[in-house]
Amino acid sequence: MSTESAERASDRVVEVTPEAAEEARSLMDREGMDADMGGLRLFVQQGGCAGLSYGMRFDDEPEPDDTIVERHGLRVFVDPASVDYIGGSVLDYESGLQAEGFHVENPNVVSECGCGESFRT
Repeated sequence: MSTESAERASDRVVEVTPEAAEEARSLMDREGMDADMGGLRLFVQQGGCAGLSYGMRFDDEPEPDDTIVERHGLRVFVDPASVDYIGGSVLDYESGLQAEGFHVENPNVVSECGCGESFRT
């Protein structure tokens, strides 16, 4: 696959809002991480009453087989197993009276558990 094709494919994996990128970069900065090399890892794992849940952590560098999405100065790493579950998703950061935190809007979800912590595709 050409570099251009790989970049177009990564465009369809996940979109990142400016608010999510700003909050993640701020957290990385507080952790002393290099935003040029490191990034936010977004992944899907087994768990919750609906079967799947999201996970996020900061990594110093991507794995060789990761899809790397760069948006608003933030690098997002997605492993091959998670790409199929989160393709087309939007990562957002919400801050309000009801809740504060990262939120994934995933078009592949067919149902969520009552608490909203897990999902099924």
